[in-house]
Amino acid sequence: MKKNAGILKRVLIVDDHPVFRDGMRRMVEGDGIFTVCGEAGTAAEAMNEVTHQKPDLLILDLNLPGKSGLELLQDIHAMMPELPVLVVSMHEEGLFAERVLRAGGRGYVMKMEGPEKIMSAVHRIMAGKVAVSEQMSSTILDSLSRPAAKKGGSVISALTTREFEVFRLIGQGKDTHEIADALHLSTKTVDTHRANIKTKLAVKNNTELVRQAVCWCGEQG
Repeated sequence: MKKNAGILKRVLIVDDHPVFRDGMRRMVEGDGIFTVCGEAGTAAEAMNEVTHQKPDLLILDLNLPGKSGLELLQDIHAMMPELPVLVVSMHEEGLFAERVLRAGGRGYVMKMEGPEKIMSAVHRIMAGKVAVSEQMSSTILDSLSRPAAKKGGSVISALTTREFEVFRLIGQGKDTHEIADALHLSTKTVDTHRANIKTKLAVKNNTELVRQAVCWCGEQG
């Protein structure tokens, strides 16, 4: 039974799997102080729902058809910087959490963590705090506390969101056609991103790019 029905916090769920959205709806509304005001399966649907529903919280997956969840997060943060966003994703926290926070998100939880941790993150974000694991929080604090000269050493810090996604997939051993399919891009666009990544990371050829990407993914896994 819902408590304080007149003042329920409004939650928008964005995920491309209807079954997951249904499970998330049941979990969120079962808490008693939230109501799901809308759902979306694509970035375009999400932008429309955000505009019309004016939610108090957005729960977002990163894997969306077309425009990625990271790009959507940046767009929403630019439009409504006050809207708290919790990313709930299947991807390893070490790969994405820091970039999600830099893009304007307020928290990151892996789907495998289960209902208790997801709802704990929801409550933490609604209280104005950031929700990441203790390990990730320590990693981020350590990064912020380093001398300025050492902070620039991150392999991916100079990459755009799309370049980062291409770099990650290169590290997973995917070729240009597989990356194009995964990100719904043309092979020509992927090749352009590859060239930009090589320039930003100062690598001379594709072999060195693959080596760096594989090493980085290994370190983050």
